[in-house]
Amino acid sequence: MTRERIGAAAAVERLQGWSVKPGDRDAIEKTFVFEDFNAAFGFMTRVALKADKLDHHPEWFNVYNRVEVLLATHDADGVTDLDVELASFMDAAAA
Repeated sequence: MTRERIGAAAAVERLQGWSVKPGDRDAIEKTFVFEDFNAAFGFMTRVALKADKLDHHPEWFNVYNRVEVLLATHDADGVTDLDVELASFMDAAAA
């Protein structure tokens, strides 16, 4: 995957349920809701392993059964195909 900026608007067209982060930052976001904390933590663990392999780590926040995710590629100063790949993995992991 490349770290060439594609932009948040282009990324969300390729994804389900993701949105452009409001404001000045080129990023995408999504909130995942699970049955309970164990399911949310299991999701985060699966994503952490994939993120490490990609050397691309999400910004996220977890409270009980909810995981809020923000994706952007810092060295590209915006959204890249790498974010789309990780977002797609997250969607599959949450299914």
